[in-house]
Amino acid sequence: MNRQPSPVPRRRVLLAGAGAAAALAGPSFGASPARAAGRYRPRAADSLQPYASYWFPDSLPSGTPGDGITWRSLAAWQPGTDRDLAFNRSTVPLARRFTPVPANTTARAGQARISALAAFDHTAGNPSQGSATADTYAPTHWALLDELVFWGGSAGEGLILAPNAPLVDAAHRNGVPVLGTVFLPPVAYGGQLRWTRDLVRRDAAGRFPLAAKLVQVATVYGFDGWFINAETGGGDAALAAEMQAFLRALRAAGAGQGVRITWYDAMNRTGQVGWQGALDDLNRSFFQDASGPVADSLFVDFRWSARSLADSGRLAEQLGRSRYELWAGIDVESAGWDTDTDWDAILPEGRDQVVSFGFYRPEWTLQHLPPGRTPGQFHAADDRFWAGEGAAAARPGGAGGWRAPATAVADRSTLTALPFATGFNTGHGLRWYEAGKVTSEAPWSHLGLQDRLPPRRWVVHTEGQHPDISWDFDDAWRGGSSLLVRGALDAPATVELFPARLPAGAATVLDLTHRLDPASGPVTVEVAVATRPAPAPGRPAPYVHLPAGTLRPGDGWRTDTVRLGPLGSGTLHALGVRLTGRGGAAVTWRLGALAVHDGPASLAAPGGLRVTDTAAVDGAVSVRLAWRRADGPVRHYELHRRLPDGSRRFLGGTCGTALYVPGLRRAGTEPAAEIEVRAVHELFTTSEPARVQLPW
Repeated sequence: MNRQPSPVPRRRVLLAGAGAAAALAGPSFGASPARAAGRYRPRAADSLQPYASYWFPDSLPSGTPGDGITWRSLAAWQPGTDRDLAFNRSTVPLARRFTPVPANTTARAGQARISALAAFDHTAGNPSQGSATADTYAPTHWALLDELVFWGGSAGEGLILAPNAPLVDAAHRNGVPVLGTVFLPPVAYGGQLRWTRDLVRRDAAGRFPLAAKLVQVATVYGFDGWFINAETGGGDAALAAEMQAFLRALRAAGAGQGVRITWYDAMNRTGQVGWQGALDDLNRSFFQDASGPVADSLFVDFRWSARSLADSGRLAEQLGRSRYELWAGIDVESAGWDTDTDWDAILPEGRDQVVSFGFYRPEWTLQHLPPGRTPGQFHAADDRFWAGEGAAAARPGGAGGWRAPATAVADRSTLTALPFATGFNTGHGLRWYEAGKVTSEAPWSHLGLQDRLPPRRWVVHTEGQHPDISWDFDDAWRGGSSLLVRGALDAPATVELFPARLPAGAATVLDLTHRLDPASGPVTVEVAVATRPAPAPGRPAPYVHLPAGTLRPGDGWRTDTVRLGPLGSGTLHALGVRLTGRGGAAVTWRLGALAVHDGPASLAAPGGLRVTDTAAVDGAVSVRLAWRRADGPVRHYELHRRLPDGSRRFLGGTCGTALYVPGLRRAGTEPAAEIEVRAVHELFTTSEPARVQLPW
């Protein structure tokens, strides 16, 4: 989004390409010509590394693409010739959600929602399946989001960007739809009006072939729709009319597949780029016309004012639409929680909320931290952004300063069916753990392996001091992180973990895997379970406390099973833990896993594990692997290498049936590397392995 002077002091308009790339490199919004052309971050020479897909609508730029960039035409794309499709296809269906009783008295259900436009890398640089670093943007506040846009696009790389599978899988597990980006950049950033005309070109039968192609991409890749941002100037009313007809064709083509459209407030019905900062007569036809809805939502440019938002909400309702289908843009790219925002224009105190709102570039919570940042520092900043400082999620927000979203927007949950399990894995880590043991010393990130996590950071009920609660990456039961609770615990403290609607019967049990650090005082642990919802916003659920044992330093990881049958059949509305210390001694307690189920589960092994391609890179071998899907409720797959000494080393995981593994080196004189793949159940039990040999 480009910027022009405005009477309303807003940061800038959306700019996906050069600006998005520059922001990943530093705080400056402007981009050098090299960055604008997409030539600023050369890739490794591994030809097997798959990346998220990106295209131009049809015609390609003149000249030569930069290092690591491939210019592609969406018009020419076919699934059968997409060599990276298996690595980019999401397999987790979009979960259904419900709204529990809000955690505080100011969070509203059924009113404002939140969209987020986040750039995870530059357009050509988004790995398909995570990467070998823990320094990555790993969103966890899915309960507050209604839509996430995989932000990108640049004139030097490609204008249409499809989200990678790990992000979609994580978002879908939490009930959040993910949109790809169609970006037609301003002329100042390399935009050419021919690309707009390419997008909306009709065939001989008067149809829009690229509308059908966008629907096909979303359906085949498994994501939910498109954010369309037309900012190339120089158009006319005829081009605007074609764009509006294109949107309607896109909506019609995607209706049966649930494809969503969000339109950005840029091009208006004159064909010019106007950035209205409102829903008005100049842009309403892209949102709603005489035949009904055109776009599912409208992202209102940052030039909004209190009056323009109020007028926009009224106009939406006059059109028969919800005012909460309008996202008021809030640019947090540069200042994060210090962004100057007229919150009262969106969230007036004591009245209905005016419209929804959308964050532009909330990955600021990672990018503003200095070099050497840790995953723990990122999550502390991200929790502060979304939930506020301390226990703000359980307290009303103030009138001034930052309005943490958790104080205004009711969270939602997908915990509606058994079995449910979590290892408190945030989707990245400094090493990989299994049953409390390290099986890979390498840092990693893969959002598709992220667990469902407690949505409220952090709600604690105690008459004493509140303990400190955080994600911790120094030890884990499974994955890369655990939940760490530290404090004197001078009074019993109940930590809320999950609002839920889980069915429970006579056979239902809850498993808790936990331990104390060596210097901790002892702690008595009880499971907190509520069979009725909280009586009112901001009030605790009526918990029943069931003993889970007393832990002492030196015990190590321990799994305690608590039978829930004595509570009777019904519904579990909330899950938590109550911790009681001894004599005020400081406690350092880790929660590594929690599961609710009616009995053990097993899976059949996947079949047909095979090496589909190899490449030598810097004296090592990179491999592409594929296998057949296992029968049963597979959560994801994990791959290990069996070493000559009989130990196993974690190589990676994915929700799909193909994985790229870089950097394999020969161990001693072994004749071949032995690779195994296992299916992982929702309870994190694993199948027997399928194996393949990679000869040296």
